[in-house]
Amino acid sequence: MSLQDLARHLTAPPGWGSMPEQPLKETLMEEPEAGFNVKITDDELKGRYSNLLRITHTREEFILDFINLVPPQGIVAARIVTSPGHLKRIIRALATNLERYEQTFGPIQEAAEPNGDDSIH
Repeated sequence: MSLQDLARHLTAPPGWGSMPEQPLKETLMEEPEAGFNVKITDDELKGRYSNLLRITHTREEFILDFINLVPPQGIVAARIVTSPGHLKRIIRALATNLERYEQTFGPIQEAAEPNGDDSIH
């Protein structure tokens, strides 16, 4: 999946909690001023629910599996494969958007780590 596909998964369309006054190209990556068109199918527009993220890597790429976990099993809802350089840009874009979100809506309380014998790590 490309960086543009990840952007579709991580960015809600206007009206779904996104902040339209902050264009995607500012927060996701540096682009030429001309930009580019990104098409999204109706099925992709629905999005995917994930409550678990599994990250693995090789020297050349990172693999992010977004999983919908309903014990006793889970299903990979989306898999993103990207280069280490792109992953760094994704992390920077997420951090920037998280900061903007908290400036607008207040601090987010981090969920507690799972504990007990039934927890998933």
